[in-house]
Amino acid sequence: MADDKKASYDTSKLPPASSKEGVTYATDIQPIFEKSCYPCHGPKTPKPKGKLRLDTLELVLKGGEDGPAVVPKDIANSPLLGDVAHLGDEDDYMPPPKKKDLKPLTPEQIGLIRAWIEQGAN
Repeated sequence: MADDKKASYDTSKLPPASSKEGVTYATDIQPIFEKSCYPCHGPKTPKPKGKLRLDTLELVLKGGEDGPAVVPKDIANSPLLGDVAHLGDEDDYMPPPKKKDLKPLTPEQIGLIRAWIEQGAN
């Protein structure tokens, strides 16, 4: 998710944003990340993949070794969104397809994450 990879996926292929208003990390997004992302990016992971932690809003916005994973109000430059939607570079898909114990996010979950980013990632 380095600078040269930003907007490296076709945002038109994303599921539509959820119609839910007032989407927040604490209420809506953190539970998705806890279930699907914490095994590799959570508080109990000794060495989070890509040095990216997703267990607090501050850490999500900080990003990892490749820079910010989410840019508020900018889905094209929020690589996490493309990664969870399995768009762009297959090596960056989250969760990785080879992790059979972690199911890909549903279009509804991706749409909620999209809405959260579009609404300012609060």
